[in-house]
Amino acid sequence: MRAFAACTPGGVRPGELDRDGRALRWVEAGQGAGVPVVLIAGCGTSSLTWAPVLPELARHGRVVAYDRAGIGASDPCRSTGRAGVVTPTLDGQLADLAALVRHLDAGPVVLVGHSWGGQLAQLLSWQQPELVSGLVLVDPAHEEFQPPAVRVAETALNRLGMLRAALAGAAPVNSSHGPADPLARAEAAVVAHHHQRWTVLAENRLTTVVVPEIRRRRATARLPEVPVAVLSATAGLPGRMRARWTAVQSQIASRATRGTHIVVRESGHAVHADRPRAVIAAVLEVSDHARYIRKA
Repeated sequence: MRAFAACTPGGVRPGELDRDGRALRWVEAGQGAGVPVVLIAGCGTSSLTWAPVLPELARHGRVVAYDRAGIGASDPCRSTGRAGVVTPTLDGQLADLAALVRHLDAGPVVLVGHSWGGQLAQLLSWQQPELVSGLVLVDPAHEEFQPPAVRVAETALNRLGMLRAALAGAAPVNSSHGPADPLARAEAAVVAHHHQRWTVLAENRLTTVVVPEIRRRRATARLPEVPVAVLSATAGLPGRMRARWTAVQSQIASRATRGTHIVVRESGHAVHADRPRAVIAAVLEVSDHARYIRKA
């Protein structure tokens, strides 16, 4: 929370919700009677991934960045087995997200999801449309784009990210320059425990296992009639592979009643880190439309 507080005007507030004896946690910033924004991180990543955009979004209204069970500050689902930690499930993650939205007690929200978070945002909007007033999907994952090379690379990057964070957290503090960067320390903290590291890798596996189920749900579902912005990256993959991913993302927008597809130039998969202004602009526009629709 200190990492967010250091860069967010007005600071941030901690949030916690009891989920059958475990805590689902988040940070919240901003105020106002407008439509709240809920940020959903990508596969294996914590709420810290939203540090480039949360401070600016908080200037315009209420914004929440939460950690899924077992990731970041949220408690894992526990079992009595030897491992002691329950493998994350699709319906479990959706139930937690729905419970968080209801707990905010502010009506339907704008869901902003990156990668796997973008799929979760769509799934919740199909399942419980009354909870959603708008969607911003940031280079969202898609069940029809699952190249083996990408899956292997994603697993490797998750492992590398955990190693880098751990090394950053172990580095000595240079007293002549003050304390280490708060964000680096926070990133180390979110992979400091066994259950956090285990959940990162388990969630990576989950995104592959649930492909047939997501395909089945998409076949019979439709997005609610709310503003939808889909942002596509342009870098980080071979041209043909990137074009295929962008095409399925474009289809999401084209099938929405109020859909917009935005190709973000010179951006890798983490669009919110590479081009935060593009993500902020999309969220504010969708929020404005959602606010107008709510008043109508």
